[in-house]
Amino acid sequence: MADDEVYRSVGGIREPDPTLGKKPRPLEVERPAVALSAGTPATADGNAKPRRKKVVLAEPRRSSSSSMRARVELAEQTSWGKLLVKDLVKVQLRAGLLLFGVVVAALGALPLLFHHLPQLATWRVIGIPVPWILLGVVPFPLLFGVGLWYNRLAERHERDFVAMIEN
Repeated sequence: MADDEVYRSVGGIREPDPTLGKKPRPLEVERPAVALSAGTPATADGNAKPRRKKVVLAEPRRSSSSSMRARVELAEQTSWGKLLVKDLVKVQLRAGLLLFGVVVAALGALPLLFHHLPQLATWRVIGIPVPWILLGVVPFPLLFGVGLWYNRLAERHERDFVAMIEN
């Protein structure tokens, strides 16, 4: 079985094994109960046992053993840690290439625009030629916006990665 088949993939990032860091639960064997009277269970030897009620006053503490183990696996670069880091890098690279394509398409359309609309060179806005505005002003807000977009995507992917490791 290949490493890719071992881990379940969600949104391009592999999720860890759900049993990671958890102790196996012992098997519970139930004793046959014989009712002596209404509402009073008894064991096979005839001793009556009162019913127990469990009172919970607070949420159970979450054990951080799985979180700690996942962090250790990432630090030691085990096979699972390598797969998780590799998936994070793949997702980040995919986002970067997508936004690079957006920038290339937007800025690459300008020469085509000038080639197919030669009269565009004669247009003026507030006394400034339109090609100067399109080539000297428009790319900077576009690049700034794409940079912000990439930054948000990268931070979201990293938050998802950390949330997956800590759960």
